[in-house]
Amino acid sequence: MMDLAPPPRPPEIGLMERPNGRIRRNLRLMSWTSITVFLTAWFCTMGPIPAIVSLVVAKHILVAILVMGLDVDR
Repeated sequence: MMDLAPPPRPPEIGLMERPNGRIRRNLRLMSWTSITVFLTAWFCTMGPIPAIVSLVVAKHILVAILVMGLDVDR
C-alpha cells in the first residue's frame, strides 16, 4: 500500500510576527482620538470663539491620526 505525505503546514498569519506592535499602535491612536474629542468638547463649552478654534484644530489633528492609522507613509 502506498504511504501519503502529511499535508503542508498552514501559512502563519500577520499577527504571529508582531502581536503587540499593531495592537499598541491602534490603542495609542484611539486614545489620542478620544483625548482630542474630549478636549474639543470641553473648549466648546467656553464660548463661540474657543469652540471655532478648537474645531478647526481638532479637524487637523483627527485627519493626521487617520492618516497615521492608514499607514500612508509606508
